[in-house]
Amino acid sequence: MKYWKIFVPVLVIIIASTAYWYTSTKTIPEVVCPQDAFLCPDGTPVGRSGWNCQFAPCPAEPQINITIEQPTAGQEIGLPLIISGQARVFENSLNYRLKDSDGTVLVHGFTTSDAPDIGLFGPYKVAVSYPQPKGTTGTLEVFSHSAKDGVEINLSKVEVTFGQVEFTKVKVFFLNGFKDPQSLDCSKVYALERRVAKTVAVGQAALEDLLSGPQIGGVNDGYFSAINPGTSLNKLTIENGVAKADFSELLNVNVAGSCRAQMIRAQITQTLKQFPTVKSVIISVNGDSETILQP
Repeated sequence: MKYWKIFVPVLVIIIASTAYWYTSTKTIPEVVCPQDAFLCPDGTPVGRSGWNCQFAPCPAEPQINITIEQPTAGQEIGLPLIISGQARVFENSLNYRLKDSDGTVLVHGFTTSDAPDIGLFGPYKVAVSYPQPKGTTGTLEVFSHSAKDGVEINLSKVEVTFGQVEFTKVKVFFLNGFKDPQSLDCSKVYALERRVAKTVAVGQAALEDLLSGPQIGGVNDGYFSAINPGTSLNKLTIENGVAKADFSELLNVNVAGSCRAQMIRAQITQTLKQFPTVKSVIISVNGDSETILQP
């Protein structure tokens, strides 16, 4: 009986050793997997593992939340620069930025998309002027900011070419937090000079430029607008010294308090009164000039 107690463990050791030697010295044939299975849709190669050609998952394609439809890649742009596309961003808010060939920011502004609901795409469109660029090429960038920490996200960009344009200079009027930090005079506005394409409809060009906001240079110098971003001009007529400016309904949204209403009226009125043909201004929203911009 005592011999069995010794023999059994020895036998187990011999069997285990023999199995280990057999598996360690046996040549395992290499598994050949199809070559095209190593490529993701974007052409990125991925590794394999195991005997059945299991492949590492391809990286997820980045989600595109902002598209630029205008201008197109390489398009020659003039004045104004028309920026349009589709966006699916937090609170429909997005920013645009135009750089010249050395990276100098020519214009930086804000607009909104018209998305029907959260998580859905909506169109955006804005027309802006910009200073004289250096060089003949530049880059347009459209992006949004993270609701979590404010960092830039959802960046889309397109390369553009600056065309030769004839232009004229106009004044657009804004509030200024440096010159009047407490807004003691609600009707006091300050001029910024802009260049717009030479046109017979110079009043309309000036108003549309006003709606694009003070842009990066003006913001840095304290200029700001009381007009809601995304407001558009429906129509401008000038007859017998009277300018009638009709705007989209966004002009009158959330305009609380008599001071802000005065600010908006002053910005529009002074921008139009720089032209000698304008003596008075009537402001309306979708044809209504009686009940809009009330305190």
